[in-house]
Amino acid sequence: MYKILVVDDHFVVRHGIIRILEERRGLELICEEASTSEEALQKLSNCQYQAILLDISLNDENGLDLLPKLKQIQPSIPILIVSMHPEELYAIHALSLGAAGYLTKNSAPDILVDAVSNVLSGQRFISASLASSLADHLAGDQGMPSAVHDQLSPREFQILRKIGSGRTPTEISKSLFLSVKTISTYRVRILKKMGMRTSAELMKYAITQKLVD
Repeated sequence: MYKILVVDDHFVVRHGIIRILEERRGLELICEEASTSEEALQKLSNCQYQAILLDISLNDENGLDLLPKLKQIQPSIPILIVSMHPEELYAIHALSLGAAGYLTKNSAPDILVDAVSNVLSGQRFISASLASSLADHLAGDQGMPSAVHDQLSPREFQILRKIGSGRTPTEISKSLFLSVKTISTYRVRILKKMGMRTSAELMKYAITQKLVD
């Protein structure tokens, strides 16, 4: 019997996922739920789970920021991202942060079941389209990333999203427990990698690409 944690801020979505999984024969699960990052962290600290299904757009914290915190508590736990956002926006960065797979919420129930079965058995779940994007991303000079922001490291991507949200360097430094100088250094790197000159350009890009919650 496997125990999994479903982290999503929408009651209907959580219960829809749980119902699909619990009604599938051959997949013996106990499903628990959390609606906030704080609740998820507390549950994971007090209980051993075999997998986590994690949304990106939580009310109190972005799921990509929460993911490393969850892995700190239980490093070996597989985390499957289940999001409304298309793969090309977040999937590569989610995998680089340690996610075991990425699934969109418009996927068929059978695909959800397959994805959960995969991560519970120690495998990754990667769709054919995501596999193609990963191949291009890893090809370096033989291929181009599917999006400009795929060139960024996980930390740079995190800071890009915060800049896109209109956060000042001071606000970003406080939220990430880094110095303002360090944030400024990251900003320069991000601008260089993305071929831009100002924070306004970064903000426009993040909003246009729907990288801001």
